[in-house]
Amino acid sequence: MASFSSSPLGHASSPRPTCATSLRPRRAARSPTRSVSSMPVFPPLPDTIKAVLFDFGGVFTPSPFAVVRAAAIDLGVSEQVAVELCFGPYAEDGDHPWHRLERGEVTLDVAHQELLALASAAGVQLDVFEVLAKLGREDDDRVVVVERVRALRRAGYRTAMVTNNISEFGDGWRQLIPVDELFEVVVDSCQVGMRKPDPRIFRLALDQLNGVRPEQAVFLDDFEAHVAGARRIGMHGILVGEDRADALAQLDSLLAA
Repeated sequence: MASFSSSPLGHASSPRPTCATSLRPRRAARSPTRSVSSMPVFPPLPDTIKAVLFDFGGVFTPSPFAVVRAAAIDLGVSEQVAVELCFGPYAEDGDHPWHRLERGEVTLDVAHQELLALASAAGVQLDVFEVLAKLGREDDDRVVVVERVRALRRAGYRTAMVTNNISEFGDGWRQLIPVDELFEVVVDSCQVGMRKPDPRIFRLALDQLNGVRPEQAVFLDDFEAHVAGARRIGMHGILVGEDRADALAQLDSLLAA
């Protein structure tokens, strides 16, 4: 999902490790503030997994859905209503302003006005962009995820990002992590005109990784329908929850199998 703008809006993220040695991986501590030295060391590249693909928001930042739900509680409105006003039925690919924004079909200003109008019509004083500004704050988990990705690359894994994002957010979220260092491929919904969970966006990412097959790739995302979309084309999928360390532990286990 989109997250973070060059102003106060946006998403953030964190790292993963790897290293092409024959050592068994050490399980990382569960604390989000664990040091890089405590990261697991990955074994030689297994025959099955060749590439690890990541979402941005909710993986390198807290979940944008969680911050909207928290804002709804503060406002005394239904969490479900708030999420649907901001993001629409997110598992679908429809005509909601947020969906069109993520596909690059409208500008941020146009979508912003439409979203404010939807909220006003529902009697809710909610500005999703003000809420998402919180995603750019300091985040210890982001550091952990970033280091994990660096380790994956050192171990020889292919890496890519597949993100539903917004053109005007690009400068902002790219300042939160070293994108060019971490990822060989970045597939951004607003640039390719398609958004998760559309299976085409996953196939595009695999094609840009020089033909990595779906069964050779694992995808991490904080939205269940997106993980399911990756699985539908044959990829491995890991759902990232509030404790991002749990998802990293699942990744470690999969790569060490």
